[in-house]
Amino acid sequence: MHRARIGRGGGPGSGGGYPLRAVPTIHDEAVCVRHWDWSETSQTVSLFTRAHGLLRAVAKGARRPQGAFSGGIELLARGDVVAITKASGAMATLTAWDLSETFPALRRSYRHFSTGLCFADLVLHSVDDSDPHPELYAALIDALRAADVEPIGQVLVRFQWAVLVQTGAKPELVAPEPEGHPGPGGARLYGFDPDAGGVVADPGASGADPDRHGVWRVRGETIELLRRVEAGAAIQDATPAALNRANRLLAAYLRARIGREPPTLRHLFESS
Repeated sequence: MHRARIGRGGGPGSGGGYPLRAVPTIHDEAVCVRHWDWSETSQTVSLFTRAHGLLRAVAKGARRPQGAFSGGIELLARGDVVAITKASGAMATLTAWDLSETFPALRRSYRHFSTGLCFADLVLHSVDDSDPHPELYAALIDALRAADVEPIGQVLVRFQWAVLVQTGAKPELVAPEPEGHPGPGGARLYGFDPDAGGVVADPGASGADPDRHGVWRVRGETIELLRRVEAGAAIQDATPAALNRANRLLAAYLRARIGREPPTLRHLFESS
């Protein structure tokens, strides 16, 4: 890296100065996944960038109507960003934000908005700062756009699955009993072990391991739906009840993998 030397007299090459490292500046596109008011005119933001992962930054003057940030950076808006980062790990300084997309479908209903907040929370709790996940970024953009044209339960189940896949936590859906264990009313039942990372034998079946604790009983319909999501198949015919069960299973598994429950996740399912 090129270094400039500033002498004690203030001019280059005058001797006795200290090397100055170039300040890294990044240019990227991003979605705002969290923001706070820092002062009457400024914000602090968490941006999920396409090529640089999570970026936490101060946007000085962001709330000024005539400033460089169009009156402020909105939650779940997409834009082109320029930021000056710091090697110390301190918050970056945002120097430009060019708004490009606002995803108005998220304001269509309370459930749409709550689901959008859940998307942001899942990113914040699943991705480390400065750890690029371009495929997850693309999945987030797809989910925010799909909310305008698809049932929100379908959008949510695919995005939760994408978070698990792109963070290396994809659950195993191959069952030790391919047909499942027949439960009450003839419904197939499987077990799901969050510690083992996927489907296991139904804990209620004869011969199941009595020492295996923390295994959830899951309907075969739920596992079949998730297999279709894994294969990238269409799920338009999934019933709202099946989607709700699949989403709850993935949410519980995400909570187990993360080690804590993102607050919007709990609130989303309490209100649904």
